[in-house]
Amino acid sequence: MSFDLSTRLAARRADNLYRQRPLLESPQGPEVVVDGQPLLAFCNNDYLGLANHPQVIEAWQAGASRWGVGGGASHLVIGHSGPHHALEEALAEFTGRPRALLFSNGYMANLGAVTALVGQGDTVLEDRLNHASLLDAGLLSGARFNRYLHNDATSLAKRLEKACGHTLVVTDGVFSMDGDLADLPALAREARAKGAWLMVDDAHGFGPLGAKGGGIIEHFGLSVDDVPVLVGTLGKAFGTSGAFVAGSEELIESLIQFARPYIYTTSQPPALACATLKSLELLRTEHWRREHLNRLIRQFRHGAEQIGLQLMDSFTPIQPIMVGDSGRAVQLSRRLRERGLLVTAIRPPTVPAGSARLRVTLSAAHTEAQVQLLLNALEDCWREWEPDHA
Repeated sequence: MSFDLSTRLAARRADNLYRQRPLLESPQGPEVVVDGQPLLAFCNNDYLGLANHPQVIEAWQAGASRWGVGGGASHLVIGHSGPHHALEEALAEFTGRPRALLFSNGYMANLGAVTALVGQGDTVLEDRLNHASLLDAGLLSGARFNRYLHNDATSLAKRLEKACGHTLVVTDGVFSMDGDLADLPALAREARAKGAWLMVDDAHGFGPLGAKGGGIIEHFGLSVDDVPVLVGTLGKAFGTSGAFVAGSEELIESLIQFARPYIYTTSQPPALACATLKSLELLRTEHWRREHLNRLIRQFRHGAEQIGLQLMDSFTPIQPIMVGDSGRAVQLSRRLRERGLLVTAIRPPTVPAGSARLRVTLSAAHTEAQVQLLLNALEDCWREWEPDHA
């Protein structure tokens, strides 16, 4: 029996769910060239504007001159170089934890952590709106897998009552498609009451959240006892690439021994670690980036509410505009692009059916004038659409 791929692809097109890769022909930033068209972008996760920062570029170049280009082998063979080790120590100090461990990307960090900690006879409980990498990790772990209602500590408590073996509660810190924050204090209380561990993927929290950019843990003032397993990615506010897990000495040693995505993967380029060390320094010292970003978020939310757009409960750089219908979301995204603005339409299965949206993301590299251009274009497009929508 042959695979009927053409039928599957045609169905996806008919449902307005077909995905296409835009071709970026410039460095990341607010002003980009995509598919040959100059555009003002509001769709990347470069929240602090560090992806094309001159000092980060210089650090990468210097690192390549000193350490070469490739990692050469896995960390456990001969791929763990000086810059990797220095970055792990810096990330441990940054997060206030004994140790940190580098991974090549966030998907691998989540997969490695979950599958190393639980297996058959254990339990994984996850938020329904967790990132795909967290959900996949739970399913692939072999543990009993269940999802609790979004950000609902009461729902989690009911599932904890039925948990068996070692229990791992897993949540995003900032939910990537909604922009809201996990209620970590409540989740941590429920987990600790039942002897479960809480794992948080704070991919979108590091940088924008916390007085010093320490993410959701700093925002809520929580400790390593509250959240034993903390995951962060480096391709968003850090502006580079990769990921890390931070926690106790025993946790990190366990991941080194048992996390297959870590053990069996070539290390990231040492020069990349050099670049991330510089971006971490900028993240920690240039507080104006967070302050400016927060002003832009307030400006956007106020302007969007004046227009009558349906926003979600988010004070993060992720500002989704709810549309509902996938075809409408694609149409609005297209109309914005015709006006020189790039805003991505997010559709199922990335988000639940009937909740398609425009996902606006803001960066410290944006100006207030650029945000106003976006608001003006959104108002025009929304007014054009309203008669049909009504």
